[in-house]
Amino acid sequence: MSIAIMRVLRAELGIDLMNARAVLSRVLDGDYSGTLPEMEYLARALRKSGVSAAATRP
Repeated sequence: MSIAIMRVLRAELGIDLMNARAVLSRVLDGDYSGTLPEMEYLARALRKSGVSAAATRP
């Protein structure tokens, strides 16, 4: 599952593998944040790739 998430992060955020690993850790810890539209965009991309994801407000 982590590999699928990192693929989406790299594609959608335009980041390299090292940064994707760091972002993955933050995402899995629930510590990754942004505006609701940004998070919904990312959640949609994750769902499209088969990863269960939801954008939530803190």
